[in-house]
Amino acid sequence: MAIKFQYNKTSLGELGKQLKMRQKALPTIKSKESALRSEVKRAKDSAADFRRQFDAMRAEYDYMVSLWSEFDAGLVRIADIELSARKIAGVRTPVLEEIRFEEQPYDLFSSPVWYAAGVDLLKRLARLEIEYEVYNRKMELLDYARRKTTQKVNLYEKVQIPGYEDAIRKIKRFMEDEENLSKSAQKIVKTKQQQATEGSMS
Repeated sequence: MAIKFQYNKTSLGELGKQLKMRQKALPTIKSKESALRSEVKRAKDSAADFRRQFDAMRAEYDYMVSLWSEFDAGLVRIADIELSARKIAGVRTPVLEEIRFEEQPYDLFSSPVWYAAGVDLLKRLARLEIEYEVYNRKMELLDYARRKTTQKVNLYEKVQIPGYEDAIRKIKRFMEDEENLSKSAQKIVKTKQQQATEGSMS
């Protein structure tokens, strides 16, 4: 990214302000990136943990697979999922507040004995699957923000700050050269004036 500037004091002052602003913001952006990085890892680990629990619970009840054909799937359903939002390092992330299930009554005497355990199992599996999805979404949002923040850190560190420093150096060098030329020109004029004055006296 080429920084546009002019060789004058106004441009020098403006570039100085832009440079200071970025130098001041950089540590904050870096700490945000670091916080996001650890939050992404935490969300990823939580999602993986819920997935493991889900898989383990499914495997645990796989022996009942032949019984599930008898099970009435309409006995339990998810009525509502209540989510809220929580800001983590400036990023709005979902938080699972509550899952409401709707259960249909069934005859305890004529239904198989294991129906109660089946309903309970489905509720637990659903909860684990939803928790996994929420943490997975949280991880995606945080990771997206982390990538954007990393890009900003790189832009400031590798492009803009060195660019502003270079532009300031060029302006200062130009102004010094201009000042030296001006002094040299003044000396030449003064010397010529002295020579002319001396010449007219003789």
